[in-house]
Amino acid sequence: MAGGGKVEELHPHPPREQLPNIYYCITSPPPWPEAILLGFQHYLVMLGTTVLIPTALVPQMGGGNKEKADVIQTLLFVAGLSTLLQSLFGTRLPAVIGGSYTFVPTTISIILAGRFSDEVDPVEKFKRIMRAIQGALIVASTLQIVLGFSGLWRNVTRFLSPLSAVPLIALVGFGLYELGFPGVAKCVEIGLPELIIIIFVSQYMPHVIRAGRHVFDRFAVIFAVVIVWIYAHLLTVGGAYDNASPRTQVTCRTDRAGLIDAAPWLVNAS
Repeated sequence: MAGGGKVEELHPHPPREQLPNIYYCITSPPPWPEAILLGFQHYLVMLGTTVLIPTALVPQMGGGNKEKADVIQTLLFVAGLSTLLQSLFGTRLPAVIGGSYTFVPTTISIILAGRFSDEVDPVEKFKRIMRAIQGALIVASTLQIVLGFSGLWRNVTRFLSPLSAVPLIALVGFGLYELGFPGVAKCVEIGLPELIIIIFVSQYMPHVIRAGRHVFDRFAVIFAVVIVWIYAHLLTVGGAYDNASPRTQVTCRTDRAGLIDAAPWLVNAS
């Protein structure tokens, strides 16, 4: 207390005093322009997961580009809504709630179930499998809701230390290698430069250009995606893949995904 009985107003410590090498914390968020750019970059990071999961599963379900676009749009909408609710009412952690590879093996088991093999129409088969997957996810999420709202999970977390999260996050990251690196190998002339550029921009450019106010290390994904997309587009319009196999064209060309043309809201607008 100060002299005169007046209570001093408490202010949060600067982020440098809270944790070393941490510039923004929950009590000291970044400015709005930088927060919007960081949020867009996080969206680009999660976009790979959002696109890869439907790309791998929808063709096995009998769906085409239209069904794939519908699933991607649904994942993006639900991820945005879940992230908004989590940031306002949940743990309020700066995390994006998106699709998870954890459910892929069980989803594949539903897709390969024998009760769907007698369906001849691929679109109807896709709808039947999608209903089964939705029902399974609803039942599975009900268990998580009960554990969360009942407080049972709180009793479990008391026995978990921060060190226990390290192997968990590491195993989740290692599990993505089997999905990420084969995708890079499908078009190595684009995937390999992407990896090299993102490592160079994030790890070496901040030491080369020191007046950037952490621009390169914070926005390395945006720099790498823009540079490699322009490079891939130049290869496409330059005819580098005109005589390539159909699989290579779908993987490497920037105009063969079929998602934009198949998106219902774009088709209706045109």
